[in-house]
Amino acid sequence: MRVLQTELAARIAAGVTTLCTVWRVERADGEVFGFTDHDLPLELDGVQYAPATGFTAGAIEKSADLAVDTASAAAALSSDAITEGDLARGLWDRARVDVWRVDWSTPNLKYHVFAGRIGEARRGAQAFEAELRGLQAPLNTPRGRVFSRYCDADVGDGRCGVNLAAPSFHGAGAVSEILSARAFFATGLAAFSDGWFSEGRISWGLGGVADVAVHRQAGALATFELLDVSAGLQVGAVFDISAGCDKRLETCRTKFANSLNFRGFPHMPGNDALQAGPIAGDANDGASRN
Repeated sequence: MRVLQTELAARIAAGVTTLCTVWRVERADGEVFGFTDHDLPLELDGVQYAPATGFTAGAIEKSADLAVDTASAAAALSSDAITEGDLARGLWDRARVDVWRVDWSTPNLKYHVFAGRIGEARRGAQAFEAELRGLQAPLNTPRGRVFSRYCDADVGDGRCGVNLAAPSFHGAGAVSEILSARAFFATGLAAFSDGWFSEGRISWGLGGVADVAVHRQAGALATFELLDVSAGLQVGAVFDISAGCDKRLETCRTKFANSLNFRGFPHMPGNDALQAGPIAGDANDGASRN
């Protein structure tokens, strides 16, 4: 049960309040930022909370058990502290967030409503929305191996063993035309086949990375669609790119010649096989299904 300061409880009970919400955000690099939905700056415990135009709080869901507390915050990209480039580079990923309700007329009157970290952040050209996950979220993270028909290694990591720096798996290109916020034409990759870099990764020459959703090759011109908006996308930008993997055994064998290191279980029976029973007229002699 939350216990409020006596004076704050009395003001809330009066029916007319001067409450606002403040967000204290501490990134992994140690930078601390303060935001508020009040229309004037506030100072609280040595942190300046800047009014963020268009900043709105979503519903906060909390529970008494180990279920993950969740909340959300949405805002226009109007603050100098939050840039599309920083979001794309992941500087705000897993930042610590504390949410308070504060009496803006007397800022020392406050109560804490949420503590957690930034989870998924969705961004567009003009706005972003961040999912906030409670501090108990790591308790719900799966640990150990994942038993699946698909590989659970990342292509190029120590368990996979593929050398993505090899010429057959690595290329360099340049953006020739921008089609949308996530799609562009590129040159310099004519030696590679269609789809070779699908699910691969781009490293921009000026810094930053982007994940590739789709790669199409038509002669000297390549078309790329990215999974998300990238700050590095601009005409003339150069990039390095590594081949992608869809985590299937066939791809591991034919594209990378690496089936000995395949980290999935491609011969696991599916749900249909597990639930199947004898069928009248079949040779139900207990032999292999194959």
